[in-house]
Amino acid sequence: MEPPIEPGDAEVITAVLKGNPAGFEILVRKYSPRVFATARRYARRESEVEDIVQEVWLKSFQKLGTFRGDAPFEHWLMRLAVRTCYDFLRAHQRNRETTFTELSDPEDDWLERVAANPAEAPDNADAARQLIERILEQLSPAARMVITLLEIEERSVREIAELTGWSVPLVKVRAFRARAEMKKQLAKLAKNKYL
Repeated sequence: MEPPIEPGDAEVITAVLKGNPAGFEILVRKYSPRVFATARRYARRESEVEDIVQEVWLKSFQKLGTFRGDAPFEHWLMRLAVRTCYDFLRAHQRNRETTFTELSDPEDDWLERVAANPAEAPDNADAARQLIERILEQLSPAARMVITLLEIEERSVREIAELTGWSVPLVKVRAFRARAEMKKQLAKLAKNKYL
């Protein structure tokens, strides 16, 4: 016996808008993994991730009537998710300074070897990733958003403009500033550690 065929997004949305809110659960089940993955790029604590995801689904339900269907529902939803993550970053901006007593031994070891000889740095991807996450946490919300989308998710400038609602020139300016901010944080990190 074949599993029942799930209705398409457009049919589900039409049914929800006509007064069948239970159908929204189909969209939640289908797209939650993607929304969770996006939220995890911007929040570290699982409770924050869950708050972001809940906010995304609440907003999407409330704004479902604005979905025009000229692009796939998933694109509309991911724009909403990225903007919700940006709002989260702005609301929870922390002016925390990373102290080097907080670095784990692998991070500390990796940083030391990179500083000594960048060309022969050991390939400890996990330590490098954790260190990059610490640096990202120090960035402004706009810088963190643009670096995450551009460098980590490898999205194009045009895609970032569509997801964030920023103009293409603004994305380019923010990317330039974000890279400068990252270099500044790296320089501060090295100065604090080695001087």
